[in-house]
Amino acid sequence: MFACKYRITFGQCQIFDVDFMWKNILTGNMFAFISGSMYIHENMRVIMKKLHIFSVIMIILAQIPVQSQEQSVYPQPITLVTVPTAGIIPRGAYLAEFRLFSGGGVLAGISAGISQRFMFGVSYGGARIIGDQIIRWHKQPGVEVKYRFIEESTKLPALLLGFNSQGQGAYIDTLKRYDTKAIGFYLVASKNYRFLGNMGVHAGINYNPMENEDGDNDPSFFVGLDKDLNPEISFVVEYNAAFNDNETNVRRLGKGLGYLNAGIRWTMVQRFHLEVDFNNILLNRNKIDHFNRELKFTFVEFF
Repeated sequence: MFACKYRITFGQCQIFDVDFMWKNILTGNMFAFISGSMYIHENMRVIMKKLHIFSVIMIILAQIPVQSQEQSVYPQPITLVTVPTAGIIPRGAYLAEFRLFSGGGVLAGISAGISQRFMFGVSYGGARIIGDQIIRWHKQPGVEVKYRFIEESTKLPALLLGFNSQGQGAYIDTLKRYDTKAIGFYLVASKNYRFLGNMGVHAGINYNPMENEDGDNDPSFFVGLDKDLNPEISFVVEYNAAFNDNETNVRRLGKGLGYLNAGIRWTMVQRFHLEVDFNNILLNRNKIDHFNRELKFTFVEFF
């Protein structure tokens, strides 16, 4: 007796069973043979439908980056809420920023576009500046350097190498660190898409070798998104994994959840932005019941 056993499957769907068909031919069971043929046809129809839907989705996704290139005048933000993007200030321009954070804190910074690919900035601030308590100045100014070595194209995102020593919140002298550690050295990729308006997607890796007095200096990563709602209003959201801030059993410091932040940015007049931020939405701090609400003012002008 000749035997042939062979099955063709697609995922969990069986398309063809040679053993089943051969046995029915030899035994003369034509009804089973015809039924099997109809079963094969139905499975093939389902599979082709799935492949068609998948192909349509891939074609749509492939067209989105192409459309984004046609709208390349849309500028990428320099930062989201706290994490950087691959956006930089244009050559010959400067950016002034003021951030008001919890505890009466103020952080001020200024950055300048040195070339079309390189920018440099400094910042300084402290806690309790607003209020009647003794001001707790930051230990030293923060420094930011950004160099974009690959420009965005249809197929590739913009890639940028940078360094930022400015952390967020108050400076803790005993641990020689900020409430939220600085990003440190980082590599970030950013890509703009034309999807119901402008949308930017950002992802990066970072390493901070400076704020390691707490014994936690692991590399980390961050991701984020900016999306305009209309020509004046845009929404930003970011997640900082903060792997270097999850081993300190100190009150009010990170407990391993990472930092989820979001904000609404309003372009009040040309080159002036007002931003309302909601930081630490995951409550990634010990003995804290509410997220932080902050204000940020940004002004961009040319020399």
